[in-house]
Amino acid sequence: MKRKKHVISRILPGSIAEELELEPGDVLVSVNGQQVEDVFDYRYLMNEEYVELTVEKRNGELWELEVEKEFEEDLGMEFENGLMDDYRTCSNKCIFCFIDQMPPGMRKTLYFKDDDSRLSFLQGNYVTLTNMKDREIEKIIRYHLSPINISFQTMNPQLRCQMLNNRFAGEALKKVDRLYQAGIQMNGQIVLCKGINDGEELEYSLQVLSGYAPVLQSVSVVPVGLSRFRDGLYPLEPFEKEDAKELLRQVHRWQKQMYELHGMHFVHASDEWYILAGEALPGEDSYDGYLQLENGVGMLRLLESEVDAALSGRAGDDRRVRASIATGKLAAPYLQEHVRKIQEKYPNVQVRVQAIQNDFFGPSITVSGLITGADLYRQLSGTDLGDRLLLPCSMLRSGEEVFLDDMTVTELSEKLKTEIVIVDEEGEDLVEAILNPSGQHRYKRRQMYEQTGSSNCGETECREVYPV
Repeated sequence: MKRKKHVISRILPGSIAEELELEPGDVLVSVNGQQVEDVFDYRYLMNEEYVELTVEKRNGELWELEVEKEFEEDLGMEFENGLMDDYRTCSNKCIFCFIDQMPPGMRKTLYFKDDDSRLSFLQGNYVTLTNMKDREIEKIIRYHLSPINISFQTMNPQLRCQMLNNRFAGEALKKVDRLYQAGIQMNGQIVLCKGINDGEELEYSLQVLSGYAPVLQSVSVVPVGLSRFRDGLYPLEPFEKEDAKELLRQVHRWQKQMYELHGMHFVHASDEWYILAGEALPGEDSYDGYLQLENGVGMLRLLESEVDAALSGRAGDDRRVRASIATGKLAAPYLQEHVRKIQEKYPNVQVRVQAIQNDFFGPSITVSGLITGADLYRQLSGTDLGDRLLLPCSMLRSGEEVFLDDMTVTELSEKLKTEIVIVDEEGEDLVEAILNPSGQHRYKRRQMYEQTGSSNCGETECREVYPV
């Protein structure tokens, strides 16, 4: 096997790696005499209290290092490749794939289809299992990595082959049995396509999947996202209000049954279904601890709970605030209600919630995470935005100030001539961003010759101000 070069990119201040005088550019050769294949090997080997490292220094010297540390204590070094291996691309051609619905001419990274189980553990990505080899399953079982997030779509093997356009997609479902027998916790996802895997097919899938509970902790049902760039793709239809009502009846029936059997609701409908059906969101206790927030399951309910908690300890006052919030059409009515609650204690707070229509991907796309900078500019230009504009961090590429269309927050701020604040997802952060334009929550405009804004919310890198 060709030896991978695991080049160190960063040494954390005050870490063991810094004490060992390791530096960016050094190469990790082995741990306890074993070659590190990927990040799972590295993390597993690093769990021990005593480790032996072989490091190739930038000048070519080989250092043999013995380290005594706490169990599971990290050495504090990061690598140029976060996976310490190549990223695995998707071998499927799913009829519902959103990446296939992207227009041409965007940055290359937006067209990359990953189907890498390691990203499931590290970032919460969902995998189809079609890319996983036996040795990878064995590694997950040996290291007892949990949970793994799986895109099931259907438990009908023939239909799964058709939906994923992969003749091995049905056979891949057998890997679920091995994970289940080994006690590897799982979460599942079903992207529902009208007339294909809904109705009786969904009923069959939930029946099969229920047999894996409680090792399979949850299954989310999300509606297929349809952009306006579907020329030449499989013809899919949007769901209507009555479809959503029927889906919720099906989900609620299964929730009742599974709660009686396992004390868990198991199957969850994403927030879009409740909005489309015109029904109230379920109570917080029905989400089983919010296992599928990244799939839009319970995000609006959790935000409401967090806003209520953030306001409960505040007495209120007469401070004056003028600001705007821009978000997708899905969340806009709920944010307006949160602003109303804030105004009950702070009557001089004036915050306008701007619901942005997604002209870029099409009006059926209503989530804030797919809104482009251009849509924001066109729909907010000439509008009185108050003293600042608040945007959710889900609109931006992770850790960066870039929208999907490559417009930066700096550019948008300059175009709108308005200070922009990027707000983290938690309700407390929303309340703070609205109420506290002073101290650490003051995001002052900077001259263009000054350094750009830096994060004020730790690793999430979600609240930043950009010069205008």
